[in-house]
Amino acid sequence: MCVVALAIDADPRWPLIVVGNRDEFHSRASAPLAWWDDAPGMLAGRDLVSGGTWMGVSSAGRFAVVTNVAGYPRGADAPSRGALVADYLRDGSLPRDETLAAFGGFSLITVGGAATFRTNQPATRIQPLAPGLHGIANGPLDPPSPRTRLLRASLGGWLAAAGPVETLLDLLADETPAVGGERPVFIRDTVYGTRCSTIVAVDAAGCGIMIERRFGPGGAAQGDTRLAFDWPEGAARG
Repeated sequence: MCVVALAIDADPRWPLIVVGNRDEFHSRASAPLAWWDDAPGMLAGRDLVSGGTWMGVSSAGRFAVVTNVAGYPRGADAPSRGALVADYLRDGSLPRDETLAAFGGFSLITVGGAATFRTNQPATRIQPLAPGLHGIANGPLDPPSPRTRLLRASLGGWLAAAGPVETLLDLLADETPAVGGERPVFIRDTVYGTRCSTIVAVDAAGCGIMIERRFGPGGAAQGDTRLAFDWPEGAARG
């Protein structure tokens, strides 16, 4: 992912709401949102180059999302950052602190009984996330980038307005340039741009929905996928 906003136990109606855009080269192959055949109970899209994923949920009550940290590219022999999400969703496993530096620069947010932020750049940092609104893009958690602040504020407005879940996709379609000339939430380009917009929403009854809207070069629509899942009580807890 490249920009994500999360509401973690920020509203009694919604223990977990996540909205995010994945920006990537249009030439990089990926598979749409689906239940993984080789990882029962895991729901995510799939990077067909490295085999990992950028965001997903599991029926065991786990959520994870990863973003790259700009300026710290992955080395030729570095493990895939997408494996951080896939491994956590599969069985709850996380890399040991001493191995985090082996990855290219990343920020990882996991939710499952507790919400936690991890990064390895510019230094290893692991911290709990309190209930509330959070956001991350390709930089630090704090202070958030203008792009992150824009999406996080939009999510807060959606919660206040109590709109339908489908309208969360409108937040991710915003092409308004962020403050300081930073890229907008949605990037429309023929080479590198927003490849998919994803929503994860879990209500107070534990009913979850994950929606993915895919885009091709120039922002051309390539279809939607909407799948339901069950979320165990107490899984989203800041």
